[in-house]
Amino acid sequence: MFRAASLASILLAGAAHAAEPAEFTTSPDITYATVGDVKLKLDLVTPKGPGPHPCIVCFHGGAWKAGNRKDLTKPAIFAPGGKEKNQEFSLLEMLARKGYAAASVSYRLAPEHKFPAQIEDAKTAVRFLRTNAKKYDLDAERFGALGFSSGGHLAALLGVTDSTAGFDGKLCPGVSSQVQVVIDYFGPAQLSLFAESPGVNESFMVPLLGKECLTDPKLYAKASPIEYVTKSAAPTLIIHGNLDFIVPIIHSERFYDKLKAAGVKTEFLVMKGKTHGWTGNATEVSAKALVKFLDENLKKPVKE
Repeated sequence: MFRAASLASILLAGAAHAAEPAEFTTSPDITYATVGDVKLKLDLVTPKGPGPHPCIVCFHGGAWKAGNRKDLTKPAIFAPGGKEKNQEFSLLEMLARKGYAAASVSYRLAPEHKFPAQIEDAKTAVRFLRTNAKKYDLDAERFGALGFSSGGHLAALLGVTDSTAGFDGKLCPGVSSQVQVVIDYFGPAQLSLFAESPGVNESFMVPLLGKECLTDPKLYAKASPIEYVTKSAAPTLIIHGNLDFIVPIIHSERFYDKLKAAGVKTEFLVMKGKTHGWTGNATEVSAKALVKFLDENLKKPVKE
């Protein structure tokens, strides 16, 4: 969950196709909120074709205490967005080439900033982009959330919570933070499961939540996406390696089962033999599943 520099860089190679034009507009370092003395920024990539475009809001991993939005905005050693004529594409650029605007979002990090700061920032970023949809040529009614590991946790929370959860914060009031689709790459879904791993609990959960699970199980439940599942949750694609020992696949198995039981459109791609991230041919498999799910659940029906 927790080495953000590698997450986006190993999962999405091969998603771009040579027949598609590599045309997009990059708008880096947009300040979407200021909380105290912290300026929160996002990087936005949009297709150059006519909009408005559906928007995918992306969240880096890093155990809620590390990582950077720039992890998702540049090609790394494994070229997450694929290659064409020796040009490498980032995750955001790959999504733009598929017809989606994509934003990589900074959020406040633990241990300086405890939960729910991270999900408040995620929701504020969605509301900011929705508020400024015309400015950035976005479709305010078609938003998705995508995240890796701890970023997957935030994406999942966006998909299952509305304003009644109490995570909306005070910025951009009156604008919905709900998303219409979620892509969850091996995100923790039931945080109380980490109580069975004292080292992980102490190293990652306590910095985020401030307490041990056994001390305050209600707090761990409050931060767990699985606790908010209803039939109103967004369609969700979950992607997880079955040999992941950092975020065990039981998180995604239980989350998937609960979403399905609630009647939510949900797909679960198990990456067999993979751990917390993967390389090689598996990157193309997961990337194709990602794009297919977005196309099926976020693109407007073709008008006859």
